[in-house]
Amino acid sequence: MRIIAGAYKGSKLVAPGGSNTRPTSDRVKESLFSMLDGYGVLQAANVLDLFAGSGGLGFEAMSRGAAEVDFVDSAGASARAVEANAAKLGIDHSTRIHSSDVVSFLSSQRVPKQHASAQLHSEGHSGGTHSGEGEHGEGLDAVLDGEVLETRSDLDDGDGRIFDLVFMDPPYPLGEDAVTQILGRLSGLLDMESIVVVERASRAPEPTMPAALEVFRSKTFGETALYFVQLKGKPEEVSDSAAANESA
Repeated sequence: MRIIAGAYKGSKLVAPGGSNTRPTSDRVKESLFSMLDGYGVLQAANVLDLFAGSGGLGFEAMSRGAAEVDFVDSAGASARAVEANAAKLGIDHSTRIHSSDVVSFLSSQRVPKQHASAQLHSEGHSGGTHSGEGEHGEGLDAVLDGEVLETRSDLDDGDGRIFDLVFMDPPYPLGEDAVTQILGRLSGLLDMESIVVVERASRAPEPTMPAALEVFRSKTFGETALYFVQLKGKPEEVSDSAAANESA
């Protein structure tokens, strides 16, 4: 397992010993990061790598310009592998490692106050509600100290943070209801420019989105399917777009 492009190109990564992790293939990673680069989401990004395994996706993002990554995995072997890889690359000061299950981690995060107000305002127009709203508790303290590069939407001022890019590569046997629940909890930590990448088996159904999110692109590579997810646009933005299409 290696980093395929960027500042750390060619660096080999430590894999969790004796685990059942499923590293994303180089072919899929190359296509995935080419698309993300096209969306302009990588530079100075604040990244969240859920079900991190060895941290391959998060470290690939760092190699290509992301500023910092939070890695989340409940397996102790994965946390140790991520820690070893961060130290090997010399970027442990820009990583946070959370040995926690994903639902507990997301539930512990504070929704940024300004972002929560904007969500409530949007919901007031549409009548919709975010799945998991009101279930976010107090945020976790950073695991590692040290200077972190300034990120594009860094709101870590005690009022919660926004993640610009999220990788979500859950075990394929994880049920679709659980995937939807996780996405619902995640939606409060995104803004309108954030992108979530969900990796699933190509034979599995497309993940069911909570009310706040939508799939805007999908791509299949053999046994692997990638879904690109974002917050839904505000109703007035949708109406303006529809009006423009009608007049065209």
